[in-house]
Amino acid sequence: MQRHERELLRYLLRVTANREDALDLFQETWLRAYRAYPRLRPESRVRPWLYAIAVNLSRNRARDGARRARVFAANEKDQSLADGMDGGDRRSYGNDGYAAVRLRELIAALPRRQREALRLRYISGLEYDEIAEIMHCSEENARANVSQAVKKLKSM
Repeated sequence: MQRHERELLRYLLRVTANREDALDLFQETWLRAYRAYPRLRPESRVRPWLYAIAVNLSRNRARDGARRARVFAANEKDQSLADGMDGGDRRSYGNDGYAAVRLRELIAALPRRQREALRLRYISGLEYDEIAEIMHCSEENARANVSQAVKKLKSM
């Protein structure tokens, strides 16, 4: 746990909306890892296995959050208030803060597999073979997802 906790928490802090969500996911990752550890095959690598748990949990959290947001938006009567708040919040970040917010928005707009591969490669610094193991794909596919994500970000 000590070997991987810092990098795993750093990854979760970058891919979640706030620190509280990241800490919840971090705790849930370790809880699930503890429960599943007896079933881990001896030839399995622990680092990609832990990241796979964290990625799946964050994916589930994002999906559930999007579902709740759609329900909230459907019930929201004053959409103009939300639109006005959106523009005001961005201006308050300043130039550097706006760029960071904009980059997060662009990354969020990427297809899920490209977004996850990009984050695993550049936020967590994982190797392509580890990304492939986490995402259950070939190493070439992991490279392609990262490459396509970078191209799309550059074009956006």
